[in-house]
Amino acid sequence: MNNPFICPISKPDTEKDIYDDAERRLANRNSGTLLETLALDITPSGAHYLLTHFDTPIIDSNKHKLYFEGAFENPFALDMDQIRGLPEVTMPVTLECSGNGRAHASPRAYSMPWGYEAVGTSEWTGTPLAPLIAQANPKEDVIDISFTGVDFGYDAGVGHYFGRSLTISQLEKLDVLLVHSMNGQPLLPQHGAPLRIVVPGWYGMASVKWLNKIEALTEKYEGFQQIKTYRFRQNPEDEGRPVTSLKVKSLMVPPGVPDWLSRDRCVKSGNVTIMGKAWSGSGHKITKVEFGIDGHWKDAQVIGRTGKYAWTAWQYIWNAEPGEHILQCRATDETGETQPIDPPFDLGGFGNNAIQSIKVFVQARDQI
Repeated sequence: MNNPFICPISKPDTEKDIYDDAERRLANRNSGTLLETLALDITPSGAHYLLTHFDTPIIDSNKHKLYFEGAFENPFALDMDQIRGLPEVTMPVTLECSGNGRAHASPRAYSMPWGYEAVGTSEWTGTPLAPLIAQANPKEDVIDISFTGVDFGYDAGVGHYFGRSLTISQLEKLDVLLVHSMNGQPLLPQHGAPLRIVVPGWYGMASVKWLNKIEALTEKYEGFQQIKTYRFRQNPEDEGRPVTSLKVKSLMVPPGVPDWLSRDRCVKSGNVTIMGKAWSGSGHKITKVEFGIDGHWKDAQVIGRTGKYAWTAWQYIWNAEPGEHILQCRATDETGETQPIDPPFDLGGFGNNAIQSIKVFVQARDQI
């Protein structure tokens, strides 16, 4: 009666700040970026966030192959030596989990309880996917190109390999990379070794890990991770719209030193340099970052971005006065989109780009 592979477990209602054993197990398996590494343009590989749906496959790269199958005029397969021998590109890309910030929404969706930390920027090395798709030559009636990994598991009682798809039109617009290395080293097992794709400017679910099959389809792809989840919905009956491009967002490095349990901060009074990163989707530039002190907003200095699809550095010199303060930040991109104050509601907790808030206690220098 308790077999989740036959009778899927219904997700219970959630209560603010109360998590059950299943959510805690997810949090133990999936790690967030250390916010202090926001001071760096490139997130160290070991500090980059991780979201793995099933088990991490351990794959022998000497035997691994990528298959181009389905409605291609010229289907073929490549081994890893052949892939590494293709024209190489290194691109800094900011990846963010679409569920980042879920824990701050109310009501909160029952799932991986992300705070702010499910984001990171790496230098991804591989080869552009477009020439390989052109070589395989999709037939005229192809609608979708699907990407499937070797990781298999069950969700809501449905067994499936993790897979996603992009339309031909999307592939023509997106600078998708077929990736074998991360920050100058071969991919780590947890980051998709030996092969994955990276879809710049989109949330991380599109960047399929442990990739072994690319298939041309003459009908819409109906994989579980494409149509049953990763859709913005307002209620269970809502068909929703797909999660795609990153929303504009910003984070700051928590200043001062932390309290072990609460993670509240303590700083000395006087000038404090606040630094952070801001980003948006589809290569959109960040045009403004504001720094908030107890609800009063000031313009921060926008320093510059790491790359077209990577985050932008910013900083603000805060004259910290003794007392308790709430620090916040919000970004605006070139399209005019600005982060909201309050989390937008979504049934799955996707796309929460509300502003970050940090409680800081400022002590006079003669108190320390």
